[in-house]
Amino acid sequence: PPDAMGKITYIAPAGQYSITDTVLELEFQGVTKKFTMLQTWPVRTPRPVASKLAADTPLLTGQRVLDALFPSVLGGTCAIPGAFGCGKTVISQALSKYSNSDAVVYVGCGERGNEMAEVLMDFPQLTMTLPDGREESVMKRTTLVANTSNMPVAAREASIYTGITLAEYFRDMGYNVSMMADSTSRWAEALREISGRLAEMPADSGYPAYLAARLASFYERAGKVKCLGGPERTGSVTIVGAVSPPGGDFSDPVTSATLSIVQVFWGLDKKLAQRKHFPSVNWLISYSKYSTALESFYEQFDPDFINIRTKAREVLQREDDLNEIVQLVGKDALAEGDKITLETAKLLREDYLAQNAFTPYDKFCPFYKSVWMMR
Repeated sequence: PPDAMGKITYIAPAGQYSITDTVLELEFQGVTKKFTMLQTWPVRTPRPVASKLAADTPLLTGQRVLDALFPSVLGGTCAIPGAFGCGKTVISQALSKYSNSDAVVYVGCGERGNEMAEVLMDFPQLTMTLPDGREESVMKRTTLVANTSNMPVAAREASIYTGITLAEYFRDMGYNVSMMADSTSRWAEALREISGRLAEMPADSGYPAYLAARLASFYERAGKVKCLGGPERTGSVTIVGAVSPPGGDFSDPVTSATLSIVQVFWGLDKKLAQRKHFPSVNWLISYSKYSTALESFYEQFDPDFINIRTKAREVLQREDDLNEIVQLVGKDALAEGDKITLETAKLLREDYLAQNAFTPYDKFCPFYKSVWMMR
């Protein structure tokens, strides 16, 4: 454990042990301490690291709109705000199924109990191909923290901290971990309820005044790090937090506090969801601040990609401007070039950005395929 010190007097020989067997003894100032493989750690305290590193490897999710237009990195922070029925849970489950992390911690925080049951039914049947070609069940790399809406409020407030501490434990082993929190709004509501019971002064919408500080201290625990101890290893924790603002209103205190902290914003749109365009990420309001950090990766992968992506964004932005004109004067009044722009944008929208999570050929899209389709 990080806080242990002294002279090693005993190390267990190689073999099979349970987590309660003594594997190490330390002597410090005449006192001998025994250590097992079980570690206890206070969940609200971040685990110590040697140093923080700059993140430069993309988190590939298998969702074209996220990988190509709004990429995140291993060790990044992302927020998925969206109203009910926009597909937040489907996106966060797709991330846990197909992302390129070594381990996944999925915290169901105050959501429906059926969602946890769904995960437990779906994940054991899914397999992923390991680098050496073996097929493994996705369940083997997944840790679930189940904390549904009918469980005590105090547990809900602690569940997100429990999840991030588990993620840090795997990170200290040198893995890239991604943590899905579904949803941080329920956690903030639990915080509000507890602070109400403690008779603290309420702030905006009845949330406690320290809401933003608590959210920041949670998201700050993400990042790519050099782990303590030897042998030298690097690990990372990526946090993806789903936020459900009441009525899909992004000016809600939880959403606005989250957006001031996270680096990637995948905003879900109710109108797109009603048109059955999934994943319903609105490409006009979403953003990613990691595009420059990933430029070196893209240069190695495909030198043209950055130009193609800029072009695609321009086409989508131009389409939005043209749509206003079309609503006023109709499509026939446009110049020929603008009509082509509209058709191209329609192709991009319907065939590239929309993706069916329930078909075998389209539920996961590798990055090279995303690049070639965009080209």
